[in-house]
Amino acid sequence: MKRVNWRSMVADKLTTPEEAVKAVRSGDSVAVQGFTPMPFALCQALYERRHELRDVTIIYTGFFPWVREEADRNSFHVISNYATAVDRDPINAGLVDYIPVAAWTMDDLPPGYVQEPDFFLVPVSPPDRNGYCSFGSGVWYAPSWCRRAKRVIAEVHEDFIRTGGKNYVHISEIDVFVEGQKPPPLPIPARSEEEVAVTEVICTLVAQELVRDRDTVQVGIGTVSSALALYLGDKHDLGFHTEVITGGVPQLVASGVATGRYKGLHEGKVVASGCVVLSPEELAMMDGNPVFELYEFGYVTDMRVLVQQRNYVCVNNALFVDLTGQVVSETIGTRIWAGVGGQTAFMVAAQYTPGGRSVMVVPSSHLVQGGRRTRIVPVLPEGSAVTVPRTFVDYVVTEYGIATLRGKSIRERIGELIAVAHPDFRGELRREARRLYGMAV
Repeated sequence: MKRVNWRSMVADKLTTPEEAVKAVRSGDSVAVQGFTPMPFALCQALYERRHELRDVTIIYTGFFPWVREEADRNSFHVISNYATAVDRDPINAGLVDYIPVAAWTMDDLPPGYVQEPDFFLVPVSPPDRNGYCSFGSGVWYAPSWCRRAKRVIAEVHEDFIRTGGKNYVHISEIDVFVEGQKPPPLPIPARSEEEVAVTEVICTLVAQELVRDRDTVQVGIGTVSSALALYLGDKHDLGFHTEVITGGVPQLVASGVATGRYKGLHEGKVVASGCVVLSPEELAMMDGNPVFELYEFGYVTDMRVLVQQRNYVCVNNALFVDLTGQVVSETIGTRIWAGVGGQTAFMVAAQYTPGGRSVMVVPSSHLVQGGRRTRIVPVLPEGSAVTVPRTFVDYVVTEYGIATLRGKSIRERIGELIAVAHPDFRGELRREARRLYGMAV
């Protein structure tokens, strides 16, 4: 196929990142395509103007460090709805504003966001012969921002994949184009030997005991949950409707495990809003493959969409679980650690689908400054945000087993959760259960 000369198609709109962001003025609002992929060259060019700008609102969730020192707060007012390794410290220092969001609806932007920003910075593929660009491996909020922003500036990346779904924008909707710059690798911490071993045990338990043939699967972001697809190779006719496509999913499609034949909606398709930490080989497996459909985040996580699935098994990562089944996935006490994402919506939706199941995965303990701490706790740390109420949690899985909570009394829940806690803490948890809840288990 003859390669499209995209530069000639948009010659009258093509400029440099530095020239493109000169239009941003003090007091403007700038939405930035978040998470991954990101328009790194545009972000860097705008950041370089920080000394000449004041009070620019940046709506962004991702890995670009907008606030690196106190003075940057005078230039940029950054709003995010998900803490990453890059902005976690600025959020907790009050330098970046965090908006917790758990309710998503199609075609709507998160509440608290500037609904009609002055600019939208977005990475895209080169246009095809019909003038359509792809958002690559992440759609997120891009279609809504393209419709609503007063000016759209696109950063073109030659290596972006194309998928099905609503992963496209026409060049007529874009005001300015610049050539892309490969961003630095994401700051993904290496897993310890213990984390690898615990992840293997938990994912094996979930795959063998809780995921069945013909299920539709949702997998959340997290050290343990993101690895689950690698353990589903012996299943049949799985479907996927999930916020992110994780490693192993493209192989399940290629091997015929993920057929989507029994999904209640988008039959035969793998539906998500984006991808996380996929290898170049996995992205190549998705490129041009009509099985993969990426949509706006608000659509993928809309409860009205989710409840149309069948046998929907939703698997998500927790930071802490208390003895009654309350789940914390976004904070450590009052400290913001991550975000809600679609977790609450998925876990609730699982209850309303025929054969649905909600599953929380969590290592039983972790090391903090050389000391071991339990993650099954008597009560949640003071100030913790409950991400998933106990009424919407069916199973909690650690490396020590599966706690079944659906339909269980408080006494039974306490017993189930202590049984899957780390052995070093079970005695303490029993004593605390007696003291706090008046129950001997």
